[in-house]
Amino acid sequence: MAMTKQVPLSNLAPGQKGTIIAIRSRGPLRRRLLDMGMVRGETVYVERVAPLGDPVEYSVKGAHLSLRRRDAANIIVEVPSQEDEDHD
Repeated sequence: MAMTKQVPLSNLAPGQKGTIIAIRSRGPLRRRLLDMGMVRGETVYVERVAPLGDPVEYSVKGAHLSLRRRDAANIIVEVPSQEDEDHD
């Protein structure tokens, strides 16, 4: 049985990926995120981080998006737990 954990998208490091399970933002920001493809069930891959740490480039549905960490913190993703990665 695969073990997963739920974390904010902003916690992922370059090279990690997760599946979107919730978007906590409201209003225009939520609409903009949904329009960019950040919808429940999609896989998001962390491409790279800007030299000063913000923004972060993500890949979703074949598109590359740059988000501020504070905006990415409102997107909850599901990732495999460390124990699963160690056993694979």
